[in-house]
Amino acid sequence: MLQMIELEKAQGIVNERMPYLGTERVDLLQAHERVLAEDIYSSINQPPFNRSPLDGYAFKAEDSQGASKNNPVSLQVIEEIHAGSCAKKEVEKGTAIRIMTGAPIPEGADCVIRQEDTSQEGNTVQIFTELSQWDNYCFMGEDFKKGGLMLKKNSFLKSAEIGVLASLGVNEISVYKKPRVAILSTGDELLDVKEELIPGKIYNSNLYTIATRVKEFSGEPVILGIAGDDRESIEKNIKAGLDKADFLITTGGVSVGKKDIVKEVLQGMGAEILFWKINIKPGTPALCSVLDKKLIISLSGNPAAATITFELLVRPLLAKITRREDLELKKITAVFKDSFSKKSSRRRFLRGLLSETPQGRIVELTRGKQTPGVLSSILNSNCLIDLPGGSPPLKAGEPVEVIPL
Repeated sequence: MLQMIELEKAQGIVNERMPYLGTERVDLLQAHERVLAEDIYSSINQPPFNRSPLDGYAFKAEDSQGASKNNPVSLQVIEEIHAGSCAKKEVEKGTAIRIMTGAPIPEGADCVIRQEDTSQEGNTVQIFTELSQWDNYCFMGEDFKKGGLMLKKNSFLKSAEIGVLASLGVNEISVYKKPRVAILSTGDELLDVKEELIPGKIYNSNLYTIATRVKEFSGEPVILGIAGDDRESIEKNIKAGLDKADFLITTGGVSVGKKDIVKEVLQGMGAEILFWKINIKPGTPALCSVLDKKLIISLSGNPAAATITFELLVRPLLAKITRREDLELKKITAVFKDSFSKKSSRRRFLRGLLSETPQGRIVELTRGKQTPGVLSSILNSNCLIDLPGGSPPLKAGEPVEVIPL
């Protein structure tokens, strides 16, 4: 008979069966919010030439010695260049080239004066400010140099990283594959959001909550929909999910009720049951199994319980599969702001709102009941408060362990 296990043991069992999906090459825009599977070195200097940072005039700094509003220096303008073009002439003593932001600084020039400090009439420009050598001069490779390491393997690619890759001329990179996660909700009481609500039924929130969370965690949800509380429907959908995805999540049907038959169906299909029941609340009846070498994680049908156990079991798994270090669960300490009147005979996770204040970290309960079937308390929740088994009621001002989400 299967024994109830501790959360950390359950997490270890799940992670041991982690599928390795490998890598793939994708276009740059498709790499957004993916994890880099290779080191990226710069193949060019950036900028690839000495560049002007402003609109003005390029000339030799020595020509501006003593220049002021009352004593301007006059230079002959011999050419005008814009971004995307190069000067055909070389700057010599007594000459200047009109230059626009981003244009290559011409040969012979060693500074650029901004347009506001000059006045041009015809082919002559008056310089009103004395400049030093290399003023307003962006050197080739100033941003990054050819051959330098730009992005390390396992970097999470946000817009800044995509922009850097684009500046290198990279149009395709290697990233870790996204896990395909099949999601199945079970229960005769469930309706899809597209259906009309009728007496005795409820809308299926679990599928949408979990599917969107999978997307946020760099996975691809494979929506299986709803299976009724009958063996044929559950078995058919499980087979379909295993055919389409890398692993499967189910919700509902894992407790001890008359129609909680998911475990029986899996055993009848030949699945290896890895564990059933975790010593936590909510989410005790979580079930984990393997069928056709693929992992199946079956969560409670209660919305809050399903969401919390997803964070505790599936999130760490997705963090390892996708190599997203930011998804790994971490614990910190905060001061509890509210009071919680219940004893916690079993390890309990409460939905909380964590804040940083001048006095330190504080955490308070979110609005709504802290019960397994109440989903509203997840709104504005950015953490789980981890209460050890055997904890007395909580009072304001007590330190608690918190898992930021």
